[in-house]
Amino acid sequence: MTKLEDHLEGIINIFHQYSVRTGHYDTLSKSELKKLITTELVNTIKNTKDQATIDRIFKDLDEDGDQQVDFNEFLSLVASVLVTAHENIHKE
Repeated sequence: MTKLEDHLEGIINIFHQYSVRTGHYDTLSKSELKKLITTELVNTIKNTKDQATIDRIFKDLDEDGDQQVDFNEFLSLVASVLVTAHENIHKE
């Protein structure tokens, strides 16, 4: 497996690690998303301990309004974080 493929698989594994509710392995609830963000993106997303920030992120990601974030919706967060990280690398 290439380095990029390994990292892509890692993103999938992180998503599944936090989507732990029985029967809902492919979606994140708001509390699961909060736990993922506050654990895995604490140095990347500001104000992760602020519930209003988590609520806004969840609402922005939940495109279909079903109160769940599926993997496709989660990829919006991953893409946004990657763009910000890329921009920050060029500022250093």
